[in-house]
Amino acid sequence: MEALSSLIAKAEQGGFIRGFKIEGRGEIENQVSHLLFADDTFLLCEDDVEQLNIWKWIIMCFELVSGLKINLQKSEVIPMGETMGVNRATSLFGCKVGKLPTSYLVLPLGAPNKYCGVWDSIEERFKKKLAVWKKHYLSKGGRLVFLKRTLSNLLIYFMPLFDIPRKVRIRLQRIQRDFLWGDLGDRSKIHLVKWSDVCKAKNFGGLGIRRLHSLNQALLGLAMEILC
Repeated sequence: MEALSSLIAKAEQGGFIRGFKIEGRGEIENQVSHLLFADDTFLLCEDDVEQLNIWKWIIMCFELVSGLKINLQKSEVIPMGETMGVNRATSLFGCKVGKLPTSYLVLPLGAPNKYCGVWDSIEERFKKKLAVWKKHYLSKGGRLVFLKRTLSNLLIYFMPLFDIPRKVRIRLQRIQRDFLWGDLGDRSKIHLVKWSDVCKAKNFGGLGIRRLHSLNQALLGLAMEILC
């Protein structure tokens, strides 16, 4: 990845490719041409045939030097705004056309801030985790530990970036509540204590389960403080 970044940097310094300009701290403009994380690679390019050809050469050089083969069948060209050369790009790279919103590092990219569909993957992960543990007997204490250490932590990745819609928050709380009291499928059990009381701190008579709305607002505020 360092070799690929060096190839891209050389092409960028020579003025052959241009990324997207974003405003950083102190109103300093930064140009972003690519994002790399593990095996996920995001290349940013203007709608220009010459730049597309340069990107193609960069990819070919990287493959020759590294001995690796990029799977273009799993890659996508995602148009942003008004673009004219989408078909030209797909034929040049041999990949398919994607669209926004899409997913990058599990996070939704290009989705509206209040879009409930952003949280569908989280809800599915909640249900998959519970499906495994519902097959085993867990005491109330075991369920409480599972809620605190596992289910609540699944949300941490999303919470500093997105404000949870009320509808989604209610659904996720219902999943947590049903698991704590031992609901299995169509078999419902009596919930002995209100969920608002369950979420209170232990010194106030609760069980210390994180309240989703409060945690979400705290992480959003922390993220904003870091960015500022």
